[in-house]
Amino acid sequence: MEKLVLKQVSCVYDGNIPALEDISFSLKSGESVCVAGANGSGKSTLLQIIASCVKSGGGEIIIDGRRVPSGVHHGKAGIVFQEPDNQFFMPTIWEDVAFGIMKKGMGLAEAKAAALAALAQVEAEKLAERRPYTLSGGEKQRAALASILIMKPEILLLDEPTAALDPRSRKNIISLIKNLPCAKLIASHDLDMALDLADRIIFLHRGKIAADCPSPGLLLDKNFLRSIGLELPLRVSAEYPGGA
Repeated sequence: MEKLVLKQVSCVYDGNIPALEDISFSLKSGESVCVAGANGSGKSTLLQIIASCVKSGGGEIIIDGRRVPSGVHHGKAGIVFQEPDNQFFMPTIWEDVAFGIMKKGMGLAEAKAAALAALAQVEAEKLAERRPYTLSGGEKQRAALASILIMKPEILLLDEPTAALDPRSRKNIISLIKNLPCAKLIASHDLDMALDLADRIIFLHRGKIAADCPSPGLLLDKNFLRSIGLELPLRVSAEYPGGA
């Protein structure tokens, strides 16, 4: 079943600078899709439009068969931003995680219990009483993810979830994301992560879809990747002889 459908979605920045042009694709329930592209290709803008953080300049967004007005919060998709610090503003982590459901009317005791459960889901319950500024990069990613999972989104949007993580934290975050059952749309230029997580890859280049194919597909095509400003995944030459 198609959970999310985009039809000719576009976005123009101030000064008539095109960010996205005629973006059309679908995401099935439980599917994990990576949106890959170089910096400036439109990945983050695409996720923010789906999450209603940014208003599109045209096209249709359909979730569960219903058209979603652009820029209107629909509660179906939750986004974890590239910079986790942007999601922290409360004194302790559990309060940050609980903030969304408390805004919806949940009482303090119940919200704290739900926050602790969400932190446990990402193996971060020990962070509950910590202050955000004391966390490592990997810990911040887990806490930010918990703050979205507590809202039980049907579509999880992840913007560069492995950026600036050390190798162990990166491995742990990838494993955690892989085991989440909801539909996932992951924006990244970390193509090794795409090999680990994606059922399908959508390649963006200068605001347009350059290709949409099952994984690994064009992740093994050096010439194609270089044409859109990317390089082969680091382990391709070892795992797929001839790909390099």
